Amino acid sequence: MIARKFFIRGHVQGVGYRYFAQRAAARHQIRGYVRNLDDGRVEAFAQGAERAVEAFKHDLAAGPTHSSVKDIEEIVLDPDKAFSTFRIER
Repeated sequence: MIARKFFIRGHVQGVGYRYFAQRAAARHQIRGYVRNLDDGRVEAFAQGAERAVEAFKHDLAAGPTHSSVKDIEEIVLDPDKAFSTFRIER
């Protein structure tokens, strides 16, 4: 199991991006969270099998229909056993 934090930059708020990420996380069996940041970015914490996290990152880069992802910053973290699901944080 691996864990990554992603900071997604672009037109990613107000376009259903967090709900898109939640559906992608369910498809890939990812645990963690997604939330909007005050600076216009979206933050996602993802943990799961390496292949699943990479597939999730690929989905984050594509984004939902009306989004425009410009950049994804990735930070390597240790897995956190506190996460048993994937949730949208406000």
